[in-house]
Amino acid sequence: MRAILLAAGYGTRLRPLTDKLPKCLVPIKGRPLLDIWLDNLTKAGIVPFLINTHYLSEQVEAFIESSPYREQVTLVHEGNLRGTAGTLIENLSFFADEDGMLVHADNYCLADFEAFIQAHLHRPTECVMTMMTFRTDTPKSCGIVELDERGVVVGFYEKVASPPGNLASGAVYVLTADLLDRIGKDLHNMKDFSTEVLPQFVGRIFTYETTDMFLDVGTPECYASANS
Repeated sequence: MRAILLAAGYGTRLRPLTDKLPKCLVPIKGRPLLDIWLDNLTKAGIVPFLINTHYLSEQVEAFIESSPYREQVTLVHEGNLRGTAGTLIENLSFFADEDGMLVHADNYCLADFEAFIQAHLHRPTECVMTMMTFRTDTPKSCGIVELDERGVVVGFYEKVASPPGNLASGAVYVLTADLLDRIGKDLHNMKDFSTEVLPQFVGRIFTYETTDMFLDVGTPECYASANS
């Protein structure tokens, strides 16, 4: 299974660390965040990869060139950020008409990706994607999902003050080939995946909850927690 890793963001909340280092390369216990993603996905048989770049892109390019994954990675530079949906739409051909994974690679995630894919393979028949979820201690800062008894999303609460629970979207998805085709045909003007694409498919998104480490390292406090 192929994967697009979204790794072009500025990481403004992590300044000054990200003044001279792209967020996707911040070290977690001595390892660049992107290295952790590529290692864990590769071990689960998820290859090859497409990674978008923008901010301090030369550092990302140098990292990939010196990494053991360089033969499996296609880098796509964006002079202007396309948005999470925009990058997906621009690179739909990368998936070669098969199911594929979309990853917001700015989280620290040690999930069991093989189990995640198995959950996708056994999703309810009407579901066109599978979303990874996790339990968060700060639900008002996350996109919280509400599920039916089968684990299908029936409601979204994007960074609201009092969400109904603490089950958050991990912004890691397996997308079916049918969904990718639909996005290319009917949703090709979308920019943001979470706020524009996902609401179109409420009732058709299956979920897999990871109980392994999952942290948004976008703030100094969370980044310190990931390294502790």
